[in-house]
Amino acid sequence: MRILIVEDEVKITQALNYLFSKQKIDVDIANDGEEGLILSSKDIYDVIVLDIMLPGVDGIQILKTIRKEGIKTPVIMLTAKDTVDDRVFGLENGADDYLVKPFATKELIARVKALARRKSTEYVGEIYEFEDIKYDVKNYLLFIEEKEYKIPLKEAMLMEMFIKKPRQVFTREQIIDRIWGLEADVLESNIEIYVHHLRKRLEETNAKIETVRGVGYMLKEK
Repeated sequence: MRILIVEDEVKITQALNYLFSKQKIDVDIANDGEEGLILSSKDIYDVIVLDIMLPGVDGIQILKTIRKEGIKTPVIMLTAKDTVDDRVFGLENGADDYLVKPFATKELIARVKALARRKSTEYVGEIYEFEDIKYDVKNYLLFIEEKEYKIPLKEAMLMEMFIKKPRQVFTREQIIDRIWGLEADVLESNIEIYVHHLRKRLEETNAKIETVRGVGYMLKEK
């Protein structure tokens, strides 16, 4: 799982980064609204934790923008205000959950995990299904015709991206950001290698990874 935390209080982000890392959850952090908007618009996260009061662009503006762009990533809003009107306002603008400061970190972690489990394709336990393939995201297992195949980590991360959002085009930048990290210096040929491996695995199925010229790749039916 990979999440984005948009929060201007550095001590909070440092503490959350440490706690989520212990849960084996990858974390990217933005400490102001402008950076938060740039990162959240990449559509590479499983959950976004978004503070309302931010310097530059506030959390509600970020939320409205990504929803207008069609990004459906679950969002938990953080706020120091505990009124019904504030909660309703956030939810009406596309938030999925709401947490008032100060909050228990265990509760935030539990809510993040719960949101990450929400459906994007047919979802049973830890297994996503598309056409005649199944993928166990927790154990890196690809199921084809009742046979299971354990696949390597980066190939597994790529498979997870595709099967969670079939028919969505992922740019090469999104794939690099998701698998190698925002600061990584990765050649596009690295992506092509893992795409090639997945295509070989899917040859005898009803699913395929299609190249969208000049843009990226997507998983779709044959």
